[in-house]
Amino acid sequence: NEQKKEKGEPLFANPRNATSGSVKLLDSRITAQRKLNFFVHSFGIVQGGPAFQTHWEFLEKVKQFGFRVNHHNRLCRSYEEVVDYCREFQGKREQIPYEVDGVVIKVNSLSQQEQLGATLKSPRWAVAYKFPAQQAVTIVQEIVVQVGRTGVLTPVAELQPVECAGVVISRATLHNFDEIKRLGVKKGDRVLLERAGDVIPKIVKVVTSARAAKGPSFQVPTSCPECGGKVAKGKEEDVAYRCINPSCPKQLERRLLHFCSRGAMDIEGLGESVVAQLLDRELVKDLADIYFLKKDSLLTLDLFGQKKADNVLRAIEKSKKQPLSRFLFALGILNIGEKAAYTLAKEFGTIDNIISHKADAFTKIHDVGEVMAVSLENFFKQPLARKLIDKFKKAGLKMTEPKMSKKSRQQFLHKKFVFTGELDSLTRQEAGSLVQSFGGDVVSTVSKKTDFVVAGRNPGSKYTKAVKLKVKIISEQQFKEMIHE
Repeated sequence: NEQKKEKGEPLFANPRNATSGSVKLLDSRITAQRKLNFFVHSFGIVQGGPAFQTHWEFLEKVKQFGFRVNHHNRLCRSYEEVVDYCREFQGKREQIPYEVDGVVIKVNSLSQQEQLGATLKSPRWAVAYKFPAQQAVTIVQEIVVQVGRTGVLTPVAELQPVECAGVVISRATLHNFDEIKRLGVKKGDRVLLERAGDVIPKIVKVVTSARAAKGPSFQVPTSCPECGGKVAKGKEEDVAYRCINPSCPKQLERRLLHFCSRGAMDIEGLGESVVAQLLDRELVKDLADIYFLKKDSLLTLDLFGQKKADNVLRAIEKSKKQPLSRFLFALGILNIGEKAAYTLAKEFGTIDNIISHKADAFTKIHDVGEVMAVSLENFFKQPLARKLIDKFKKAGLKMTEPKMSKKSRQQFLHKKFVFTGELDSLTRQEAGSLVQSFGGDVVSTVSKKTDFVVAGRNPGSKYTKAVKLKVKIISEQQFKEMIHE
């Protein structure tokens, strides 16, 4: 940052940004000047060399290899030693010349680590003890209200910029209007701020002693700040206020972005700036209008040339083949997430079959609760929703879930699949969706319980581990043959 300051360049906000920005530089000579360094704390895979029985042995050996290992590491023999160490290290936090937000506690035995395995997101053999969040004091300059894709109104505090835990914070969500009332926060208040888990900015309390005068309390808006439509509160157990205007432009913008997102219809090229332009120029007035866009219209958008327009149109056409489960999730129905959409699609098979049923039929399905069922029925009984589905049909969307043959069911049902390497004809997400649609599961790590490892080009450490554990490895072509049998 000192070097950047001398050159009049913008400064990095924190070490993470500095590291990320340096690694991504195309000119490696500049990266070399940054003097990046790191502590070795674990390994992905070890090939050749000495065998390790414990994590501690690994750390000691890599020290001998010349790598940096944090000298604060400690091998603890009991739960009490772990607790004592966490307390001790928390007291040293300010003396360390880099940001620390906690201590990671790991199982030492590598064989036990393997037995414990991992979830989709993290290992079961390691847990983080987080220190209390760092705090800062700043002033609330304004309280604004944002509108989400389901119409939920979310209050956000715009703050006088302040540094907290190495990051400059200028906004913090207030979550809902009940939270504003609980905190008693007003415009102009001095507030105590912290980063929850050292990540998400959160207002802890108002410094009432610093209040200059008793100003007016924040009032819940009676109309939508984006479209002026009516605002209504949910049932007693629901704290959210919503804009109930189905034509609210801000809701439509958020819904379009969700509809086109990778986990939904996966329409590449329709990001925030493009969607905003489509709405501003009234080229799109509902979700289905995407499928009626013409090349001439796209060419009028900023930074659009022939190639980009063709790519977007190809992505739109390709999305018509997405299964019902992805389409159902893409619609953004309140309380219907990715898993519920998949469960419903697998059970009912077609969009018409879902529309023809009521809430009581949905609740009979495992994993579909009453709240989900009522949301689903309420959505599809709206005339506008029925009209939208008809429009999708005219555009050529099938909105069906692929049926599995008896042989496919036997090959996929309850089987665990791991993907590694680059696939040629499918994305990882598409391949994973196919596995799920046939009743299988996609897992992130290879273990003795894995049934198939699908290996694309340049497979990584998962492939090596599969060979070692004698897990069945198949090519992308063999995987596709299994699907079509």
